Amino acid sequence: MRAFLGLLLALAIGALFWWGMQTKDERSELPSALAGRPAPTFDLELLPSSREAWGERLNLSDYLGKKPIILNFWASWCYPACYEEAPILEATWRRWKDRVLFVGVNTQDELDAAEKFIEQFGISFPNVYDPRGKVGIDYGMYGVPETFAISVEGRVLERFAGTISAEKLESMIREVLP
Repeated sequence: MRAFLGLLLALAIGALFWWGMQTKDERSELPSALAGRPAPTFDLELLPSSREAWGERLNLSDYLGKKPIILNFWASWCYPACYEEAPILEATWRRWKDRVLFVGVNTQDELDAAEKFIEQFGISFPNVYDPRGKVGIDYGMYGVPETFAISVEGRVLERFAGTISAEKLESMIREVLP
């Protein structure tokens, strides 16, 4: 009888896990409190792989008013979501980099692991290092990955939580273009 109950419990847990994997990420439907408001600025060190092209630090306020910005929060431990969207972000950045600035915010991660992630995916847009996750708190982040679209005027227009698709990313870009 105990073996039967144990098997029944294991099957129930397995079924719940399977069901949970089939449902979409509900975070994507949570609205951002920042919608329409000025984007919180930050001044953070760039990851070493970004420094040659972008300098030692990135101050977001230096770019507001110049180009729209796609801000993506990620971590190397965010598997599989961040691994699935990294090639999409890089390919889209390469297509739009003359008109839109992409900025990655590596959050609550180990520096070595973050660098390996950047190298693995050949990420060329600037990525800052936020080991304590302060910027994510300022943006009201629910978890990684999350992507924010910031207008050229510096206002948050949209937030997407979860693995971003190429179609959704293109939609966010079209929304921020002047």
